[in-house]
Amino acid sequence: MSWYRNTVWFVKGLREYTRSGYESASKHFNPADLEVNVSGKSFLITGSNSGIGKATAKEIAKRGGTVHLVCRNKERAEDAKGEIVTETGNQNVFLHIVDISNPKEIWKFAEQFKNEHKLNVLINNAGCMVNNRELTEDGLEKNFATNTLGEWWRLKADARVITVSSGGMLVQKLNISDLQSGSGTFDGTMVYAQNKRQQVVLTEQWAKTHRNIHFSVMHPGWADTPAVRSSMPDFYQKMKSSLRTEAQGADTVVWLAVSSEAAKLPSGLFFQGEAAESYFAHQWGQLSCLEL
Repeated sequence: MSWYRNTVWFVKGLREYTRSGYESASKHFNPADLEVNVSGKSFLITGSNSGIGKATAKEIAKRGGTVHLVCRNKERAEDAKGEIVTETGNQNVFLHIVDISNPKEIWKFAEQFKNEHKLNVLINNAGCMVNNRELTEDGLEKNFATNTLGEWWRLKADARVITVSSGGMLVQKLNISDLQSGSGTFDGTMVYAQNKRQQVVLTEQWAKTHRNIHFSVMHPGWADTPAVRSSMPDFYQKMKSSLRTEAQGADTVVWLAVSSEAAKLPSGLFFQGEAAESYFAHQWGQLSCLEL
C-alpha cells in the first residue's frame, strides 16, 4: 500500500463515506425507487445477524420479501430473526446455520437449498477481519476462505447477486501470486482490503460469464457496525461520531436488491461511496478493477 494511495482514499472517505456524505447524497435520492412490494420474492443474506446484513434483512422484510438469514452463530441468529419478525410483522423469515469459511459446508447447504427453495436475490454480506493468520480445517487462510471463497450462488436466470465489498479495496492492487496472504508480514486490515479487491474482480468476471444473472458489488461507506467496533477499534474510536448508521450503510444494498432501476444497469458494476451514485448509475471503477 503506497502512502499516496492510502492518503487519497482516506480524504475521499472523509468526504463521501461518512454520515455527512450520505446525508448530502440522500438529497438526490428518488424515494419511489424503494417504494416497492417484493412479496413472493426470495432473498438470501449471509452474515445477517447484525450490522448491515441485519439492517438489509429488515428493509426487505418490511417490503414483504421472504428472507433467508444465513449465519454462523445460532443464538445471535435466532435473536436477529426474532427482532426482524417483531419489527416488520413479516413471518416469512427463515434461519440457516452455515459456516461461510467452510467450502464443503457451503456446497452442502447450497445443494439442499436449491432443492427446497427458490431464490431471486443473493446478498453476499458475510465477512471477517482476522488480524492474525489462521488456517481453517481445510488449510485455507480464514479471511480468504470467508470473504472470497465464501461467496456462492445457485440461481435461476434473471436473478440478482449483490456482494458487500469495501472501498478499502482501493488501497490494494490485486495480487494473484499470493491470494492467501502467505508471504511477508501479515496485516489483517490489508488482507481484508485484498479480499475485497478479489470480490470486485470476481464480480466483473462472473458478469461476463453468466449473462443471465445480474451481478453488483458495492461499498456501504463507513458504518457503525459490531464488526467495525471489534475488528478496527482504533478507527472506530477516532471516527465513531462520523460513521453512518447501519441502515444508511445498507441503503445501496437494498436499492440493488429491490429496485427495478438497478436491474436496468449493466451487470458487474461496482457502486462506491455515496449511495446516490447507485441511483444515478455512476461507476467509480469503470476501469478494469485489475488495473486500479
